[in-house]
Amino acid sequence: MSTYSPEIEVAIARVRADVARLHGELVRYGLVVWTGGNVSGRVPGADLFVIKPSGVSYDDLAPENMILCDLDGMVIAGTPGSDRSPSSDTAAHAYVYRHMPEVGGVVHTHSTYAVAWAARNEAIPCVITAMADEFGDEIPVGPFAIIGDDSIGRGIVETLAGHRSRAVLMANHGPFTIGKDAKDAVKAAVMVEDVARTVHISRQLGAPVPIPQPAIDSLFDRYQNVYGQAPQGAIADTQGDPNA
Repeated sequence: MSTYSPEIEVAIARVRADVARLHGELVRYGLVVWTGGNVSGRVPGADLFVIKPSGVSYDDLAPENMILCDLDGMVIAGTPGSDRSPSSDTAAHAYVYRHMPEVGGVVHTHSTYAVAWAARNEAIPCVITAMADEFGDEIPVGPFAIIGDDSIGRGIVETLAGHRSRAVLMANHGPFTIGKDAKDAVKAAVMVEDVARTVHISRQLGAPVPIPQPAIDSLFDRYQNVYGQAPQGAIADTQGDPNA
């Protein structure tokens, strides 16, 4: 029987549904093959997160077989999905959630171009404006680490601490992304593969031209803080018009 409050139960159900659905986005954008890759989402208001089960086909993922874990990566017994083993990357996700409280979602994929950069242990340079917008810098390389414990998580946190990028290329492995929630982390995963492919193609034509750091800073600030926002004048006009 659940020991969580009704509010937390609602939050868990919402994250279960989101995480199950968002795995379909990894397939849609061609970021995974077979059962590789994973999405997780933190449960707001609780020291819990939801992650996919290990080795289950993407076609068979559903909210009820997502796995609820605590922030040590331990499966919560007696909850839906707890009869299965969680993703092999669960310890890495848990480490990120414990040490980066602002993170609400973590994603790992084996997307082709991003993995190719990781295989070279090479950061993706910030040479296109879309990359400056989304990541605010190069996409860095994290240390090589073996799957199975929290070594990958430690590498993610150490590499991204103080870095504007929401993505890291774990050496000889592949990309991990973080976000304010699971959807945000999935968006970052989609964008990592897009820029990895574009910059790779650019290098086939010659040496890409770096964007000056002040321009990167300006682009990042605009995209993160202005893009998609309603004009201030329009807000003021609406607030001042009783008929608006």
